[in-house]
Amino acid sequence: MIAFITGTVVSYTTDSVVLDHNGMGWQISYPHCDAIRLNQEIRIYTYMHISENDMALYGFESDEEKQLFLRLISVKGLGPKTAMNMLARAGSSSIISAIESGDVTALKKMPGIGAKSASQIVLDLKGKLVTTGIQTGQKATSNYPQEIADALEGLKNLGYKGNELNSVGNMLLEKPGLTVGEYVRLGLQYMSRLQKGGKS
Repeated sequence: MIAFITGTVVSYTTDSVVLDHNGMGWQISYPHCDAIRLNQEIRIYTYMHISENDMALYGFESDEEKQLFLRLISVKGLGPKTAMNMLARAGSSSIISAIESGDVTALKKMPGIGAKSASQIVLDLKGKLVTTGIQTGQKATSNYPQEIADALEGLKNLGYKGNELNSVGNMLLEKPGLTVGEYVRLGLQYMSRLQKGGKS
């Protein structure tokens, strides 16, 4: 399978991009076309979906986003086009936050997701997303208690940066005695509120 493609942007639409890689044009469904430009060289992580009537290449800005996509399409009744629309509309962090907090209402607001699908997503994936990015070894967050440090490392690998992590870390210090998974879920909820302009 094709893990990723590095190439030059030849053209793009609202939901797909054509990359020139060594003289071959690759058309890829991509959820971040608003962030690319013509003649830009980019690397897109890819997943090839083959069905009886279709073959399509789906692209992602990071391997973590790709892994979330693969988790989503593992849910019964949720196809790759719907999962891609979810990523394009809501973004990885909002999707993970909604799943981990069991927020069916937020999931139902995403394109193509009804009440039954939202409940199934939570049932299948809650508790299975937040540990995928956690690494062992020396951590930049080692000045925090171990559980909070592990949670912050997981958030870091989901794409959050230093200032955001410091803000989350200070908030989590006010909630002693929780598990790593609980700290990650709190952190995701906190960042989701900040991104929406709400109060923490």
